[in-house]
Amino acid sequence: MKNTQFPNIVEFEVTGDYGLFSDPIMRVGGEKCTYQVPTYEALKGILSSIYWKPTFIWIIDAVRVLNPIQTQVKGIRPIKYHGGNDLAYYTYLRDCRYQVRAHFEWNENRPELSSDRNENKHHEMAKKMILKGGRRDIFLGTRECQGYVEPCVFGEGEGYYDALPQLSFGVMLHGITYPDEAYNQQTAGKMTVRFWRPVMENGVIHFPRPEQCPEELQKVIRKMPIKPFGHAQNNFSGLREFGEVN
Repeated sequence: MKNTQFPNIVEFEVTGDYGLFSDPIMRVGGEKCTYQVPTYEALKGILSSIYWKPTFIWIIDAVRVLNPIQTQVKGIRPIKYHGGNDLAYYTYLRDCRYQVRAHFEWNENRPELSSDRNENKHHEMAKKMILKGGRRDIFLGTRECQGYVEPCVFGEGEGYYDALPQLSFGVMLHGITYPDEAYNQQTAGKMTVRFWRPVMENGVIHFPRPEQCPEELQKVIRKMPIKPFGHAQNNFSGLREFGEVN
């Protein structure tokens, strides 16, 4: 449930020569194969690279696919854990261009950060970071797929699928619920993976909120504690670790 006073909406366009939004089933064999469209989790990761604080949670509302969906297979030599190289084929998306609309809400699992709940501050900082291209490197799904962001008005401009009434993508990864973003007793203290069945309508995919994903398509992976911020011994708390605060 939305717990902020204002909408706090951000809109941006993300582009890149390649994207790889991994299907976790295909990764078991060591070779990565991309989904046809970005996942909720990947878009949330892009926003976290633009601007993020543990005080709030980014909620992805929708993504608009502007360019035609095209894939390209590349021969890759990934490094083995125990030395040497292996040979694998990765399937990438090519010439990626998306418009994204999202908003943030307060993270109720972080009551210790309630003093940082300043909507105007975080909203203005997020918009400024989008204008600057993000605080950290932007990538589309995986590290080798460099991306770029800039502000936009969601829905403006011509998209390749604007005239396509509906396109279904079957069962697809939605994202991962970590314990510090738990939304009910079933997800508290656990790492949970979520799946859903996306449908694109006139080039736009509207995402359900994490708690709205079908229960039968959610799977608990393992138990996991919430990471502390600033209260546990030897935990990063800010400038003090750099000797700037006595």
